[in-house]
Amino acid sequence: MTARKADKKPTWRLTRRKFLKGSAAAAALIAASSATRRVAWSEENTLSYLCWPGHGAPEVVEPFEQANNVKIIPKEYVGGEAMMALINQSDPGTYDVVLSDREYIVMMRDAGLIDEMDPNDYAFDDFWPEFQKMPGHWLNGKLYSVVLDFGYLGVVHNTDVISEKEASSYKVLWDPKLTGKVGQFDWYLPSMGNLSQYNGNKSPFDIDDAAFAKLRDTVFSLKPQVAGYHGIPDIFNALKNGDALAYQGIGDWITILLSAEGYPVTTTIPDEGGIQWTESLSLSTDGKKQDLAKKFIQYLTAPEGQVRVALKSSYWGSIPNKKGWTLMNDIKPNEATILRHRFDQRNVMDEYADGKITLRQLPEQQSIDDWSEVWNEYKNL
Repeated sequence: MTARKADKKPTWRLTRRKFLKGSAAAAALIAASSATRRVAWSEENTLSYLCWPGHGAPEVVEPFEQANNVKIIPKEYVGGEAMMALINQSDPGTYDVVLSDREYIVMMRDAGLIDEMDPNDYAFDDFWPEFQKMPGHWLNGKLYSVVLDFGYLGVVHNTDVISEKEASSYKVLWDPKLTGKVGQFDWYLPSMGNLSQYNGNKSPFDIDDAAFAKLRDTVFSLKPQVAGYHGIPDIFNALKNGDALAYQGIGDWITILLSAEGYPVTTTIPDEGGIQWTESLSLSTDGKKQDLAKKFIQYLTAPEGQVRVALKSSYWGSIPNKKGWTLMNDIKPNEATILRHRFDQRNVMDEYADGKITLRQLPEQQSIDDWSEVWNEYKNL
């Protein structure tokens, strides 16, 4: 991803205001954050963790808590703009560790929100080579974030209604049998990114104004198919009860859990390509417990922490640590098979090597506002 210039920082302030104005979910998160923050900083032996849902659950963090006599205080968000809004409206040092999507690392670095990290503190030699020097984590030769987990986004579909062959193109979303049955993950970035791939953009987030105008038309044309705009809990419910039969912009992190419960859903990466989401850990600037925060990141990226992150109840994800793969195959072989983390058969790294996967990133030739405004227009059609 191309590094964003520091002189673009004021644009984020505008984006944040517009985002909060257009997103009730983010507003609710921010309204609740103040009380959570006071509790966290009034207690001894705590570490504050800004993260996606489930990452601070006991099933993930309890071994670290017990070993270090500390309590992890998670503050959850959904979507990168909500994360940035929470950080921007919080006092410096509110969060010790920040779990962010890869594409926001440059923005956080430029805004002075995260610290440079020492690569010698982390076991990169245990990672798959693709994740040892991953774009967006190393900026001007300096490390600012460590990959925690990842996954692929494409077409999620009900297999009783849509075959894998039909889902091999995003065109299926316009199929008449899906009228009123296409759910939308209510985050513009992955949802519009997949539709940009449908339009033939090999770099779906780096498109000129003509291609962006075409993307806007493509997005708007999907409106008659839409069942609703959903957050994570509503996605699960809609797929369970049949209110939605297909989505773009989500993936295995949803369907693995549902299929394990017996629901006929799966993820297909269409021929036009898929998008990789990547969640990464950074040290917050002005965090008051830097040594403990570093130790927490080391735990999460070591084999036991990796397996716990991969198999957390909120959503599963793939992990970059090969020793984590080995441990999962030893203690959770069925889960390793489901996640395609086996060494003796085709796995997620083979899919990565196929060349169909594009790293998710922020818009390059338009602003965040431009893309989010199209999404809000789409919702209000």
